[in-house]
Amino acid sequence: MSSHNASHKNQPIERRQFDTLIIGAGGGGLRASLQLAEADLSVAVVSKVFPTRSHTVAAQGGMNAALANVLPDNWHWHMFDTVKGSDYLGDQDAIEYMCRAAPKAVYELEHFGVPFSRLDNGKIYQRAFGGQSQDFGGDQAARTCAAADRTGHAILHSLYQQNIRAKTHFFDEYFAVDLLKDDEGHVLGAVIFNIHDGQIVVIEAKTTLLATGGAGQLYKTTTNALINTGDGLGMAMRAGIPLQDMEFFQFHPTGIAGRGMLITEGARGEGGYLVNGDGERLMERYAPKSKDLASRDVVSRAIAVEVREGRGCGPNKDHVMLKLDHLGEEVIQKRLPGIRQTCITFLGIDPAEAPIPVYPTAHYTMGGIPTNRYGQVVVPVKDTPEEPVQGLYAAGECACVSVHGANRLGGNSLLDILVFGRAAANHIIDYLKENKYHRVIDEKIINKVVENVKRYDLNGKQSNNPSAVPIEKVATLRKELKQVMEDHCSVFRNEEILKEGVEKVEQLVQRMKNVKIDDQSFTFNTAKVEAFELENLMACALATMHCAYARKESRGAHSRTDFTERDDKSWMRHSLYSYENGLDYKPVRTKPMSVESFPPKPRVY
Repeated sequence: MSSHNASHKNQPIERRQFDTLIIGAGGGGLRASLQLAEADLSVAVVSKVFPTRSHTVAAQGGMNAALANVLPDNWHWHMFDTVKGSDYLGDQDAIEYMCRAAPKAVYELEHFGVPFSRLDNGKIYQRAFGGQSQDFGGDQAARTCAAADRTGHAILHSLYQQNIRAKTHFFDEYFAVDLLKDDEGHVLGAVIFNIHDGQIVVIEAKTTLLATGGAGQLYKTTTNALINTGDGLGMAMRAGIPLQDMEFFQFHPTGIAGRGMLITEGARGEGGYLVNGDGERLMERYAPKSKDLASRDVVSRAIAVEVREGRGCGPNKDHVMLKLDHLGEEVIQKRLPGIRQTCITFLGIDPAEAPIPVYPTAHYTMGGIPTNRYGQVVVPVKDTPEEPVQGLYAAGECACVSVHGANRLGGNSLLDILVFGRAAANHIIDYLKENKYHRVIDEKIINKVVENVKRYDLNGKQSNNPSAVPIEKVATLRKELKQVMEDHCSVFRNEEILKEGVEKVEQLVQRMKNVKIDDQSFTFNTAKVEAFELENLMACALATMHCAYARKESRGAHSRTDFTERDDKSWMRHSLYSYENGLDYKPVRTKPMSVESFPPKPRVY
């Protein structure tokens, strides 16, 4: 062992205290941290990448709000579209809260410095997106506020700058491993380590907010960055918290075929359309009214059916084409500059001149850590379906409020992270007025988590492995997991495919116990980070496969060929999966805050 490693092992573990610990520096985490820092609370934001590299930066198309800058609109229509889009599985109180808060959230961003695209009259530009009501004289509502096709990028940079001004404390390039939870069930912070030098830090916090994003790396082909490994979801599962509605994984209809890079829905919002191998506009067959701007699950299934029935494009007939060339170079350069550059760089195609090959690709985790509309993490206790976990909050894609239900509308995810990041922060401010002091945490609890963090140190080549158990490699298991999810839990599913998928994931989880890593250094030990990330992905895969296998209906993104209809009588309920209790369920909150509820109806576009 090198002298650096030897001295490192004996270093005392650093201890820090904050009012609030936020894990994740995307839009949800940064919106919350800004609210808290401005309330003069001490806030720590832990991020495994530099904050402006968080995945919010990849959101292209825009953020929904009923501003009515282009066409008549109001938040009731936005709410109805979101409930309908969710295939009636969304919780209507949370949806109402989000849609009513949307205009204010957009204006706040504008004041934070987000450079939204503009109309000629100076108002914020809004484009049409999928699933938006057409009941205004037959026009598609234009509700999605955009900064060209780099909306998330603009929002994340503005929020980061505002946090620097507010003196938020950042732990950049630190990895959070596990939550600290006392015997009474209070969450009191987390144990993290510095990726740069392996130094372990115990952060004690009166409140903790998980804002770690989604788990798109479960799948082989995905629009998600390599960092999207469901870390907050894995931490929650290990802390005894169930994951909700994980069977609902959104496939974006227009990923670059075979590569997965995202082509924003904004491309269709600007007037682009899909054609099959016969040159037909295929969406007229599946959504005669909304056509290419039907909701994402509908368009994804349509593309998959076209390819399956032999009407695909290309030599292998394995994709369809997205046509933008009729829009003209000027519109494309003004409204979709990033998309144009992506296509030229990765495909050698200029969309102003030729169509783009597209196919559905894994995009968004609609399930997650169950929360209420205040961002509090909630768990079933005895006879109550939702009891808050003291001191623990979640916001953004890792949380399940549930405003997206079985299918998220495009433009609602940026809105979700900002509205509920802010809501969680406001609840934390009130909670800390009542809970002014740090609770004492038992050293045994801390030591147990610290030992867990150290378990990959010195377990590689130096370790004696007398047993006949084969040593597993992280890269091999991760590759196998992504293939299993792609093959067994994709756009279409059935009993046989899902059953086999459950068995394969269970086997991979068992094999994970024999993982060893060869890199024993402490400096930028990415092998150790990847091992922890894979554990989190395994937790997400277990929940996703088990919930999908059990749900015997088709609803939103969960589309079964053996149960083709939605079954509101048996399945209008949220699924919950945990290590301790396996599968459980709880009712959907169908009662909004102040308006009449929207009862389930057939969902047609």
